[in-house]
Amino acid sequence: MIGNDVIDILQSRHESNWRRKGYIEKLFTPSEQLLISQTSDPETMLWLLWSMKEAAYKIYNRQTKIRAYIPQKLECTIISKNDQYATGQVILENVYYTKTIFSKDSLHTIAVTSKDHLNNVIEIEKKNIIKDQNGIPFLSQPPLHILKDVSISHHGRFEKVVIIDQK
Repeated sequence: MIGNDVIDILQSRHESNWRRKGYIEKLFTPSEQLLISQTSDPETMLWLLWSMKEAAYKIYNRQTKIRAYIPQKLECTIISKNDQYATGQVILENVYYTKTIFSKDSLHTIAVTSKDHLNNVIEIEKKNIIKDQNGIPFLSQPPLHILKDVSISHHGRFEKVVIIDQK
């Protein structure tokens, strides 16, 4: 299974006042708050953790059909991080493996249920997408219309549509 989240950094700066009192405490666990407070770039860390939560939540919602606002129940851990990307895990009943790509203007996080799938994620065009009764998207592949998990994310100037390529 797959989930993804994209964050337009400029849009986030315009829309979010994440430095206001109580914002970080409302969304992040104590260990995540510590990561944000101890880094030289708290803005990037905040959006990294948030995008990890969002991408993992999309899988959780696909698995359970539960829709809830539960950011503190998703516990993020950073495994590795450099200027180009970060890897991590998010735990909410299950473990979700994440990879985030950093660019000057955006963050893009992929979450998967199997660590091996992180290397098989591809971006596709947004076509032949259908949604089930719960609003969960699937890629309908002609001619047999086989349904495949797809994840769609958009924010500001960016949109990402991804699948796991299982050749």
